[in-house]
Amino acid sequence: MTRIMVFGTFDMLHPGHEDFFKQARALAPDPYLIVSVARDSAAARHRGVRPRHDEALRLAQVAAHRLVDEALLGDETGYLAHIVNTRPDIIALGYDQAGEYVEHLEADLTAGGLRSKVIRLQAYRPEIYKTSKFHERRNR
Repeated sequence: MTRIMVFGTFDMLHPGHEDFFKQARALAPDPYLIVSVARDSAAARHRGVRPRHDEALRLAQVAAHRLVDEALLGDETGYLAHIVNTRPDIIALGYDQAGEYVEHLEADLTAGGLRSKVIRLQAYRPEIYKTSKFHERRNR
């Protein structure tokens, strides 16, 4: 079994997320997909706004998805502790995931005693299937 970990806010699940999960699972013949759902506070810090749905609801929706083997909440501060506890073989990043934690991820994993392989996944119709695009359309 290959433990593959992905991260996101998942304020609403849409076909872009489904493709994200499929791409992550396709990285190994025996995948076990672990999805880290951003805490409300962490999502607000990173995006500048709180998610529309609280972390408990977002976690429950992700956990119920047929492609997800395990869902958990990310760390309140930082990001490494729950990764070290989960010990993934592969970390799959979304095409648009950026920021300090992504820039330092491989060095931080090594410092944390992990040898997880980091892979960047491809976009799936980002002009349509991106949560912020859905919110923009609703607010027009």
